[in-house]
Amino acid sequence: MMERLATRLNELCGTHPFETGWYLKDLSSGESTHRRGDVVVPSASTRKISIMMAALRAVHTGRFSLDQPVTIQAKYQISNSGCFQHLRPGFSVTLHDILVMMIVVSDNTCTGTIADMLGLDQINEFCRSAGMTGTTHRQGIPPNPDAQADRPPDLGRINVTTPADVGLLLDLVQQGTHDARAAGRLGGTPELCRLAVDILSWQLLNTRLPALLPTGTKVAHKTGTAGRNINDAGIIFQDDRPAFILTVYTGGVPEELADGTPGKAAADHHIARLCRTCWDVLSAKRVGV
Repeated sequence: MMERLATRLNELCGTHPFETGWYLKDLSSGESTHRRGDVVVPSASTRKISIMMAALRAVHTGRFSLDQPVTIQAKYQISNSGCFQHLRPGFSVTLHDILVMMIVVSDNTCTGTIADMLGLDQINEFCRSAGMTGTTHRQGIPPNPDAQADRPPDLGRINVTTPADVGLLLDLVQQGTHDARAAGRLGGTPELCRLAVDILSWQLLNTRLPALLPTGTKVAHKTGTAGRNINDAGIIFQDDRPAFILTVYTGGVPEELADGTPGKAAADHHIARLCRTCWDVLSAKRVGV
């Protein structure tokens, strides 16, 4: 079944004038498959999943507290996403709320703040310890990707990952919600892994993986956009149980397709269609259709 599903997903990828890499794991069978899953690509804001998990590890070790106040400084309010860039600096929120805002509206003021609190070396060490060998964090707040959208990304200078790396991390997080050993591999606890899944499921940017799923479907995910790279990565639930993990990374998305469709809208719909195809096949298997 997974081989046939992979063929269908690749056929969908072949209909678009941009590259797609994806990683899929069926959580009921444990089977996985991918397309360019080990190819290093710009991570964009999907990197914030690993930043959040590194921060939760620091909470578990006692370095940080979820309730500690964090002051928002003007030097971080230079981002191109989120809400805090528009507010007057000097206010404080809890670390818990910094993590929530970083994920649910992809707030880069919060991202730069927590990245500096942790340090890039610690974030990269966390990724290595989790087995994410193709992932590197080089910038707390990356430069505006739209200003460089017409140039191929320099993978040696930016934040990068692979579809399989992010799939692995999400798998460890969902396992960690009920398995202390998996949570321990992330340096955390089941309670902290459950918090991570909750935060990812509060995501407000839902035009990609969840867009074509049945209304009310729980999807714990994080989007990412960097110039011509449009990404999304998440855990998709059925009947409140984790059903499958899907990570999708597109590259070279044109500003406009030949038919006039904006490239970003086409990539959004493509990611949604890949996810719906997985849903239709894997949910049918689970109910014995």
